[in-house]
Amino acid sequence: MVVFSHGIGGSKDGYSYLGRYFAAHGYASLHVQHVGSDRQIWRGNPLALVSRLSDAAQDAEALNRVQDVKFALDRLLVDPVGKVINVQRLVAAGHSYGANTTMLLAGAKVDMNGSTVWVKDPRFSAAILISAPPFYGLGDPLKIVSEIDVPTLHITAMADDIQIPGYNSGVDDRLALYQATGASTQAAKILAVFKDGSHSIFTDRMGTGGAALNPKVKVATRQLAVAFLNWLQAKDPSSLDLWSGQNAGLLARFEKTAL
Repeated sequence: MVVFSHGIGGSKDGYSYLGRYFAAHGYASLHVQHVGSDRQIWRGNPLALVSRLSDAAQDAEALNRVQDVKFALDRLLVDPVGKVINVQRLVAAGHSYGANTTMLLAGAKVDMNGSTVWVKDPRFSAAILISAPPFYGLGDPLKIVSEIDVPTLHITAMADDIQIPGYNSGVDDRLALYQATGASTQAAKILAVFKDGSHSIFTDRMGTGGAALNPKVKVATRQLAVAFLNWLQAKDPSSLDLWSGQNAGLLARFEKTAL
């Protein structure tokens, strides 16, 4: 099962193109809504929007998001539907701020208020990180994500730019996080960088990043995610090699390390 965390200002419904595709290929998909940093922040007095965005990006909300995921997973696994879930094959996933949540669940360590915070959930055996932003103001990414010890899939685009008041970030930040992830543990990882696109092209929004390109990147993204899940299960990289060959025209960069 994939447990998915949405980006800031998003919702559990904002990545259905992924969730439905996972389910159609035999992977359950649990999408969590994070009250406090979900779509509610866009509502209300527009003059207070910057303040609401700032509140949503604070340390407390970042940790609350991790607890949201753990709570949702706990509840699902004790529900009758949880009986069909293979708890040995749980994968954390997220987009943008949700990728930060995912990294924390996968073992990222951050210094907050003078102490090291480590909230890894050992039930997750891998992570999918889409448009992962830096941990703003928390220092060198190598110190934060180098000890992640599970396989990771990193997806971004050359025009993957985050532009939120006070929090601007480009593709170089995604690449820095990729390089730093698992540097101490030598955990397996994959990187796919699309030539074009945008930050929101990886959501359900249509037309962003180019009306013609948008559906192509969505199709390629969901196919890559499933190829990654299959790779984890079968330990066979052939599906990833096939994907990279089929999508060479869309890609600026693709690389993988051994599982």
